[in-house]
Amino acid sequence: MCLAIPARITAIDHASDTAEVALDGVARSVSLALLDAAEVGDYVLIHVGYALNRIDPEEAERTLETMREAGLLAPGDAP
Repeated sequence: MCLAIPARITAIDHASDTAEVALDGVARSVSLALLDAAEVGDYVLIHVGYALNRIDPEEAERTLETMREAGLLAPGDAP
């Protein structure tokens, strides 16, 4: 079983095809190699350092809220 976590893109480096994403106050660099297109502000599903696909912002927030309820994110943490 694999787990992909939604995160919001905060910056894109087109030269290296990577993006910086933010979740729970932590920023990470991820590869955009598996996506056709992505923009700053998009939510993407992240798994092992790769953005797998874009996700609807409402669906991302529902998923993050479920993670908060499960104790995986602190209450009120913004993506």
